[in-house]
Amino acid sequence: MFHMERKTMILAVLYVILPLLDVLCYAEENLRAGATRLDCVRATEQCLKEQACSTKYRTMRQCVAGGKESNFSMVAGQEAKDECRSAMDALKQSPLYNCRCKRGMKKEKNCLRIYWGIYQTLQGNDFLEDSPYEPVNSRLSDIFRLAPIIGEPAVARENNCLNAAKACNLNDTCKKYRSAYISPCTSRVSTAEVCNKRKCHKALRQFFDKVPPKHSYGMLFCSCPLSDQTACSERRRQTIVPVCSYEEKQKPNCLELQASCKTNYICRSRLADFFVNCQPEPRSLSGCLKENYADCLLAYSGLIGTSMTPNYLRSPKISVSPYCDCSNSGNNKDECDKFTEFFTENTCLRNAIQAFGNGTDVGVWQPMSPVQTTTSTTTPYQRTRERNPNTIDNTINTDPGIYQFCGSLQVRLTHTLSHLGSTLFEKLYFLQMLCFFVVVMSVCFSCIHTLKVCLYCKTQ
Repeated sequence: MFHMERKTMILAVLYVILPLLDVLCYAEENLRAGATRLDCVRATEQCLKEQACSTKYRTMRQCVAGGKESNFSMVAGQEAKDECRSAMDALKQSPLYNCRCKRGMKKEKNCLRIYWGIYQTLQGNDFLEDSPYEPVNSRLSDIFRLAPIIGEPAVARENNCLNAAKACNLNDTCKKYRSAYISPCTSRVSTAEVCNKRKCHKALRQFFDKVPPKHSYGMLFCSCPLSDQTACSERRRQTIVPVCSYEEKQKPNCLELQASCKTNYICRSRLADFFVNCQPEPRSLSGCLKENYADCLLAYSGLIGTSMTPNYLRSPKISVSPYCDCSNSGNNKDECDKFTEFFTENTCLRNAIQAFGNGTDVGVWQPMSPVQTTTSTTTPYQRTRERNPNTIDNTINTDPGIYQFCGSLQVRLTHTLSHLGSTLFEKLYFLQMLCFFVVVMSVCFSCIHTLKVCLYCKTQ
């Protein structure tokens, strides 16, 4: 028993220490990036003032405009490819290569055009595209959620969606931008068109970019009481006026919708941001690879007002999806299913929505308890313990909750290392110090264990 207590205490200490290290490393990374990183518009202006950078930037733009390196019109064949690669390599040493954009900034579309122009040659899996947006430092609000809280998950007792709508009307900013999207999203253009979708989408993006999350999220991610699930869920679903912003005359194929989204700088950027910040991780207690609900909700809300606008499905559980399906996918059916499941079966997003709606992370960060069966089973180890209750416990606990706990710990360690210095030496130094800390803690707990055994022997 004492050995199990010691192991549990060590894991508990690590589970507290690693999130703190993660926050410190993240803050350090942001400070380093903030000192050198510019938004892509300012980085371009700075580059064009320098002769060498300006020349390489113009060369790179001609390469991208050609569609392929081999189509570069200034020179022919291998020489063209070499010059394009040379321009890209040179720009990697300039502020342009590290530039990012801010969601809702004044020149957002121009900034994203520059960003994707630079990364145009980085083809590959869409799930691996990096987000072009500057990360928002919202981790300090999440660090207090990492400790498991004992208790029952909070359940809505009233219609929070209705309350959120009332609260929005009492807030000038929320009321202003809500009215600004309700008007174009509900005004019929002609007998054939129910609205001007382009204006509706633009107004919705402004609503979620400008209105404080307290009010915008309150309407979008509100929780519903068990006694009023149907009406409340439908009110939440109607928040974005889906008849205009979401639905189409015909439901498109999801891969075709994704391809269409990638032709638009804002849609492509918001989708990449969603893939990065809502990536599920089954080994994590939170269900998220980045262990950050705030970033996931921000990325999800950023999709609203694009051609990839998602909305709640009419189902018993929390499930969302863009307005598309996987019919007519042919040989790409598996790829299409994988894309749609990132929305419909996303544990990270579902947990984040539930956590916000409940106003707490209770029940989300706790490992699931093993299912209790009616049949009583006794292991040989348990029978030995029953016969010899004073036997010192040297057996490793195989409770599934411990495996999930350790899996989450492994994810957090990996994530923490990713935020440390890029050199192998720095990472090895961190691991060395971590191991030293664990050894010290083990020695301390061993001393405590020995003392307890001695005290126990004296009492016999």
